Amino acid sequence: MTGDRITVVIITRNRRAELLHTLDRLAELPERPPVIVADNGSSDGTADAVARVHGGVRLLRLRRNLGALGRNVAVREVRTPYIAFCDDDSWWEPGALETAVDRFDRHPLLATITARILVEPAGTEDLIVAELRSSPVPGPPWLPGPALGSFIAAATCVRTDAFRSAGGFSPRLWLDGEEELLATDLAVRGWWLAYVPEMTAHHAPSVVRDPTARRVRGLRNTLWFTWLRRPLPAAVRRTLFLARTVPRDRASLRGFLQAAAGMPRTLAQRRVVPGEIEDRLRLLDETQRTSTARRYVS
Repeated sequence: MTGDRITVVIITRNRRAELLHTLDRLAELPERPPVIVADNGSSDGTADAVARVHGGVRLLRLRRNLGALGRNVAVREVRTPYIAFCDDDSWWEPGALETAVDRFDRHPLLATITARILVEPAGTEDLIVAELRSSPVPGPPWLPGPALGSFIAAATCVRTDAFRSAGGFSPRLWLDGEEELLATDLAVRGWWLAYVPEMTAHHAPSVVRDPTARRVRGLRNTLWFTWLRRPLPAAVRRTLFLARTVPRDRASLRGFLQAAAGMPRTLAQRRVVPGEIEDRLRLLDETQRTSTARRYVS
């Protein structure tokens, strides 16, 4: 049974209506996967609503907002070899998780599988899909789809052992662009990431969000990742590019100031990736410069 092989993990905070809609969709999946919800200290009754309406869900009531680290807490409870991450405003299409289990079973060095993303209510492809489909990262011929350099947590399935071996999401980055560091650390350990278009995830972007705070954290995290893992010339080039191209506003200034304030700790934790991994990251630089979809800082 597919449900015995993969667990859905969701983090949420103060999005009760969106989460309940997502859980309704997941309850309809033919794969019948177990679901774990890590509630990041919601104050709108989210946890009580989940317990009342979806009693079969494993609910973790976290005392404070841990951001992406809520996924790490939830993964400690996972007893299946694979995980399907999901946000409170996204859900998996029927059959997608069965495909994920099949691909993972076939390819033991595959760590993550990112799905095709449809944006609701129109059901149109997310702009990021074109970039996933045409990823410049070279990969072995056995990969079930294009090799990736990173992933989108809301639409990605992960091998549990791989996630745990890489330490999960970083407490430094917290949220917004947190995937890039984990993806790179997986690659350093010999794991592969792939896009599999036969899988589909749906995303109905929540209106309950703070776009300015997300932009500040996205810029800060991009800079921190760059100086944590990239060689000096690449880190300098990336920093200068961002300084030239981000909007000239207070949010960008805050992002740079936060990154600068944390730079001593960042440099103390710096571990430059091997040359072959840097070669992949360099190929992604041009894609990120021209991207209309992955604009963490716009």
